[in-house]
Amino acid sequence: MLVAAAVCPCPPLLVPDIAAGAAPELDAARAACTDALGVLAAARPDRLVVVGPAEQSGRGVHREGARGSFHGFGVDVDVRLGADKGSDRATEPERPLPSSLAVAAWLLERVGWSAAPVEGLGVGEPLAAERCVQAGRDIATRAERVVLLVMGDASACRTLKAPGYLDDRAAPFDAQVACALGAADVAALQALDAELAYELKASGRAPWQVLSGAAEDAGLGGALLYEAAPYGVGYVVAAWS
Repeated sequence: MLVAAAVCPCPPLLVPDIAAGAAPELDAARAACTDALGVLAAARPDRLVVVGPAEQSGRGVHREGARGSFHGFGVDVDVRLGADKGSDRATEPERPLPSSLAVAAWLLERVGWSAAPVEGLGVGEPLAAERCVQAGRDIATRAERVVLLVMGDASACRTLKAPGYLDDRAAPFDAQVACALGAADVAALQALDAELAYELKASGRAPWQVLSGAAEDAGLGGALLYEAAPYGVGYVVAAWS
């Protein structure tokens, strides 16, 4: 069953080498992510499942030791999802981690994660709420003590210079998301409007609804650790335990 969860944003700018001179702008977000991961480690997990948005090629399961990189962002930074288990699948082609899971792998490496085995799940933006919820329910049965690291951003339409330009619906949507994540409100997450989330370029909708399915009967409480919109994109960090 699910015993704890951490919710983190997934912009590659969290990696200081990518942000370069702008890196200090996300120091508070990085610190909050570290605190959220501490909640996961303290839960004495048997398994960590990392869930994040992914394009078609990155969807599905990514096993422990899967590789990712940020070469496409102009920096020579490589990551692995947890320990190196490459020898276990030497005859299988290896898919690179989607960007969201690569950011998660970087966060885990940053804190020296060793509390439990890790696996990743890339979910597509179009995945219907019902399927997201069912995927979460399935994840919760993977081990006696499961923890989730859920990656995803809120709207990308908070300012004129945001990737999705300014949309007056963005701030209320992000406030709804922050409230739901901070309160561990499963019903509110399941009720998020998938079409609105798509229009606002909120990559976290499907991963958050996976979390809602995993947490249905867990009785967890939530804490909002960070909420801001640098660069016009909503970033939220929360911890459930």
